[in-house]
Amino acid sequence: MAYTDTYSRRLQVWLLLAVVSLTVEQVDGVWPLPQEILQSADRYSLSPQLFSFTYGRDSAAQSGCSVLDAAFRRYFSIIFPDFTKGTDNGLRYLWPESNPFVVSVSVKSRGCDGYPDEDSDESYNLSVSDGQAVLRSVTVWGSLRGLESFSQLVYQDDYGSYFVNKTEIVDFPRFPFRGLLLDTSRHYLPLHAILKTLDAMAYSKLNVFHWHIVDDPSFPYQSRTFPDLSNKGAFHPFTHIYTQSDVMRVIEHARMRGIRVVPEFDSPGHTQSWGKGQPDLLTPCYKGDVPSGSFGPVDPTVDTTYKFMERLLKEVKFVFPDSYVHLGGDEVSFACWLSNPNVRKFMEKMGFGMDFTKLESFYMESIMNITAALNKTSIVWQDVFDYHERIPQDTVLEIWKGEQYQAELSKMTKAGHRVLLSAPWYINHISFGQDWRISYAVQPQNFSGTEEQKKLVIGGEVAMWGEYVDATNLTPRLWPRACAAAERLWSDEEKTLNADLAFPRLEKFRCELLRRGIQAEPLFVGHCKHEYNGLQLIFSLTGLCCR
Repeated sequence: MAYTDTYSRRLQVWLLLAVVSLTVEQVDGVWPLPQEILQSADRYSLSPQLFSFTYGRDSAAQSGCSVLDAAFRRYFSIIFPDFTKGTDNGLRYLWPESNPFVVSVSVKSRGCDGYPDEDSDESYNLSVSDGQAVLRSVTVWGSLRGLESFSQLVYQDDYGSYFVNKTEIVDFPRFPFRGLLLDTSRHYLPLHAILKTLDAMAYSKLNVFHWHIVDDPSFPYQSRTFPDLSNKGAFHPFTHIYTQSDVMRVIEHARMRGIRVVPEFDSPGHTQSWGKGQPDLLTPCYKGDVPSGSFGPVDPTVDTTYKFMERLLKEVKFVFPDSYVHLGGDEVSFACWLSNPNVRKFMEKMGFGMDFTKLESFYMESIMNITAALNKTSIVWQDVFDYHERIPQDTVLEIWKGEQYQAELSKMTKAGHRVLLSAPWYINHISFGQDWRISYAVQPQNFSGTEEQKKLVIGGEVAMWGEYVDATNLTPRLWPRACAAAERLWSDEEKTLNADLAFPRLEKFRCELLRRGIQAEPLFVGHCKHEYNGLQLIFSLTGLCCR
């Protein structure tokens, strides 16, 4: 009798499925939009039990490749979120058996133990057909991008069955530098929030984490060389710091996802927290002929400043493996320097007159030379260029000011410098409605200049400054708004000019982010399919779930 009841309920389920079933023929669905993608309505059923990743016979990387071995495990869980090995929930009896499906990954150069860098090749080719997907790339970093694309191609119908459509993709990034800045000084961001952000960056194919780790409000980086910087400069010396172990964990988590970590130690301004743990670093401000008790920017007139900065930057070189380091150089107030008689005397000696931009130039040139001697490439904010400083030719300039960035792009590239654009992507600024659409009007290479100049624009980044952002609102404020910038930096510009065409794809990708545990805010009225489970409803109606 029990067998008859169970059979009857299963028959009821099948009848209900037959009545309400909709044929799902999903196409597109890869974010950011690949350079070339060709799909058909032909689809193949996938079963977690019969699905596997493997290395191609001709692949330079094989089992034991740390980056790809970890990626195979990670993406299996992403593709099949409902599946737990060893669990038999009875659902497989409801569906026809799938055939085995293998994702074969072939890499031309191994490079499994290194770090992504400015020259990393992220291109890949992906071919999905009956029973297999073949992913080919030059590097493991390209394979990671291809695995992400494949994971987005897999979908479930209304009843939980997994499918993938026949697909051909040829893909590569438009720009090599696609960054995201987090500010961990104005509000301390716990480690889990940073790691979650790195996950979401990988889903959107962003590849540089710009870690604005310290600033005026706090110094959470725990320095080996100068421990008092965080002991006295952090919000709390034990709970609100990033230990060396924390930093290593962030760098390794990023590496496994093909993401570079570029730290920023901004000076001579934005350094109030530094002064708490490093006496005589900051300039004493004066009121008349006597010190006022307050301090201004780093004091650029004394040798001890440069000895300190050299030791700190040597540590940065040791801790952060990336070849880039951001030196800041923005928003320096000259009032304190003007008030200080020793600074004025130094300027007179150097022939600077009362032009304090020359004093900042003197400081920044010295710091950039220290960085160059350490075989690091400097990134600086545009203020450094605007003050006509003698900048090493390989310095990367970052534009952050205003809407008229085209003229700045033209001037910087004419001077032969590589440039990053962040001005249109300060997404800590929020407005009502769909402000992500602004990204689709951004054209980083649309300025007056030669083709050679335009090649000097190496990318851009989303900036999330921390005045009004902490771990409680970081994720929904970032995503999916940052996804729009990610697409503009990865995809073909002409194919991604129309925000209206992007909307349904971004809406769907936002749902995918939610399914992966990224609490991305909604784009507009609507819902995500995974918010309900049709099977549970049917089982409830038939009573099958209650046995």
